[in-house]
Amino acid sequence: MNTNVNSTAAQGGMPPFTDQETAVGKTDRPLRIVHSEAAVSFGGQEHRIFKEMRAMRKRGHHMELICRPEAQLVARMRDEGFVVHTVPMGGIPNFVKGVAAIRRILLDGRFDVLNTHSRKDTLIAALAGRLAGTPLIVRTRHLAIPIGSLLSYTWLPHKVATVSNHVRQMVLDKGVSPDRVATIYSPVEPPAHVAHSTLREELGLDASAIVVICVAVMREKKGHVFLIDSMKPLFERYPDLHLVLVGAGSPTFEKVSKHVADSHLDNRVHLLGYRKDVPNLLAGSDIFALATEQEASGTVYVEAQMSGLPVVGTDVGGVSEMLLDGQTGILVPLHDAAALTQALEQLIQNPALRTQMSQAAHKWLYDEAVFSPEKLALNTEAVYCKWLDEKS
Repeated sequence: MNTNVNSTAAQGGMPPFTDQETAVGKTDRPLRIVHSEAAVSFGGQEHRIFKEMRAMRKRGHHMELICRPEAQLVARMRDEGFVVHTVPMGGIPNFVKGVAAIRRILLDGRFDVLNTHSRKDTLIAALAGRLAGTPLIVRTRHLAIPIGSLLSYTWLPHKVATVSNHVRQMVLDKGVSPDRVATIYSPVEPPAHVAHSTLREELGLDASAIVVICVAVMREKKGHVFLIDSMKPLFERYPDLHLVLVGAGSPTFEKVSKHVADSHLDNRVHLLGYRKDVPNLLAGSDIFALATEQEASGTVYVEAQMSGLPVVGTDVGGVSEMLLDGQTGILVPLHDAAALTQALEQLIQNPALRTQMSQAAHKWLYDEAVFSPEKLALNTEAVYCKWLDEKS
């Protein structure tokens, strides 16, 4: 088999994408909207809030945030010029005080919409919203894990938004009425153009090398070990094949590192840990693969496609909604090592197919702007207004 497959990425990256931003003007129905979040870290859920608030403000809506004093969102959102209210959450005393404090915030702010995001802040903020008479209370469901109590999806909020149709179905399966639930995809901002990736120089790889990249936090269910094992036959057949793993997280990072060493793949599998230059790394790669076992949506697949890479993903959760199977990437069944190996080999052997999928992704994600912040703002506004009109 030919192992000297030309790498488009190695030759300076894909041709630069022109970000044809959706022509979206200001809204003719500006709303006063406040989000609440109880988490203190800055993960995918918080990224969604960050991008949604910026997109909705750009559209012409007034946006504010309620979160815990120690949350990373506080500084980030204030740096963006947003009003951020801090309310302690956790424990019975803070619950009672929090309800009273948020009720006052809602009354003073005369908000049209309160959008909650976690169970803890929903119990506090949505109850406060009910007491304040806030016209519309929305709970956004971000996760693809089993839903426990329905309290934060039924009695407290008026409506529920989900990040994928898969998550929407999970909410419906718990008994929530379909007319109370809508899917609003998380936005993905196009990466800055990378004229020349430094990845291959960093790893000492030739332009002829084939680089498969996986960008994901190091957690057990992201399937890093499974991906490595599925690629072992390919490492034997393709001497210039390399796997780059980007992401951190203990103890999985240490487990994966040991597995690579025990498999004698140190020179073929490269663990880069946490990196801030992900677009640079994607631009130096040929294929994106993530063998995740659980995913509410999987916007990292969209980010990879926006960087010009065909993607291989497991058909779980909302992943099938993040790519066009057979057109911009390949879906494989969960825990099917043979299918994963075959999908990767199909792309390794066929640079023309990689280019074809990259072009299809460009049309879908840039020309049609399916996951753009502008599309998020339009969809969110439409859903809010529809629900407000139904309640009036």
